[in-house]
This record gives sequence, C-alpha cells and structure tokens, in this order.
Amino acid sequence: MGRSEKRVIESNLRVLLMHLLKYQYQPERRSNSWLSTIIEHRIRINKDLKASPSLKGYFEQIFDETYQDARILASVETGLSLDVFSLTCPLTSEQVLDRDFLPES
Repeated sequence: MGRSEKRVIESNLRVLLMHLLKYQYQPERRSNSWLSTIIEHRIRINKDLKASPSLKGYFEQIFDETYQDARILASVETGLSLDVFSLTCPLTSEQVLDRDFLPES
C-alpha cells in the first residue's frame, strides 16, 4: 500500500469523524450538507478499503489518533470547547463506516 493511499484514508477519516462529531454535538444545526459529507466520506473510505483490503489494518491503526485531530477541528468549527468532546472516540470504527448509522445527540 502506498503512502498516498494512506494519506487519502486518513484525510477522509478525519473529515468523516469531524462531521459525525458536529452532527452529534450540534443537533440543532444539522443540515443536508453535513449529512452529504458524512455519506460521501463513508463511500470513499469503504471503496478504498474494498479495493485495497490491506488498508483495513492501517485504518484501525490510525483511528484513535485521527479522532484526536477531528476532535480539535470539530471544536474550532463549532465554537464548542475542546473539553465538550470525549477524549476517546465515542464511536466504533464499524459505526463510523456504517452507512445507516448516525450518532445521537
């Protein structure tokens, strides 16, 4: 697996996690745009993992660290304190990739 494939997975995961956090912590601001972004990045990641199954291990390896980045970005985008967001990801990797899953507020 190439370095660029890894960067793409990490970037898509960061965006996906950030939007899932925004969706969970700001239910009053939920929009079709947020939902579209969640769906789009799930599709991208799932297609990449299907095309290169060896990326699944990398995905699991970077999951927690990428969550920390997404947590910071979600704090900045929402204006909510970083402390509002859980230190550990409140979602499993399976939930994050599940096309039918949306977090509750």
